Amino acid sequence: MNLPLILVTNDDGITAPGIRHLIHAMNGLGTVVVVAPDSPQSGMGHAITLHDSLRLRPMEIDAGPQTEYSCSGTTVDCVKLALHEVLKDRKPDLIVSGVNHGSNASVNVIYSGTMSAAVEGAMQAVPSIGFSLLDSRWDADFSSLEPYLKQIARNVLDHGLPQGTCLNVNFPHADKAPYAGIKVARQALGFWKEEFEERFDPYGKPYFWMRGDYFNPDGATDTDIWALDNGYVSVVPTRFDLTAHGALAELKGRLDQQ
Repeated sequence: MNLPLILVTNDDGITAPGIRHLIHAMNGLGTVVVVAPDSPQSGMGHAITLHDSLRLRPMEIDAGPQTEYSCSGTTVDCVKLALHEVLKDRKPDLIVSGVNHGSNASVNVIYSGTMSAAVEGAMQAVPSIGFSLLDSRWDADFSSLEPYLKQIARNVLDHGLPQGTCLNVNFPHADKAPYAGIKVARQALGFWKEEFEERFDPYGKPYFWMRGDYFNPDGATDTDIWALDNGYVSVVPTRFDLTAHGALAELKGRLDQQ
């Protein structure tokens, strides 16, 4: 019996501990091919490389049956190159991205390279999942995640996803393990309040460093933030269709012209 073909990528770079844990988990479910950035691409969103060359390099990082390549581009570049050049006529059964070092809950999904890989997969009609852990440290504890990684991935392999939809999965910090379970939720309507700190380089020239705090005025109990705060793994169905369907009728009435 043919094993499912699983494409693995991330935005923290191919050597990051999060992707190494994800590769290990996926090796238990199918045939794994890894195409991931050769350096961190966090916060790049759905960026693609248009004005520079892209390079693929075979890699052997640790023991395992997976086939691996590093890519000089963004996470979305990795998915595109994997589908069109590495796999060519073999369409993957599943694309998984992560495990990201840091949250991609709420509005973070907009900026996330991890989730952009999953969104790109959905655009290419491949069931796709982005996984993230609410711990940005390089030495974050991923030990509690594997059963959930396998369970959610196996569920998608067995049942698929609605067309144009991928999953945004976030895990609470390891200090909340053992987790309370899994909650399917909506994206919380939070926001970042940024500020820019002016600094000076050794030559006295100014530069700016962005900082910010996350605020979540959305106090409802059906959101990803509520689930995470209460020790649940959050699963948010996410679409690449950005149309505000609820506003169509009102705007048609105001703006449509014959």
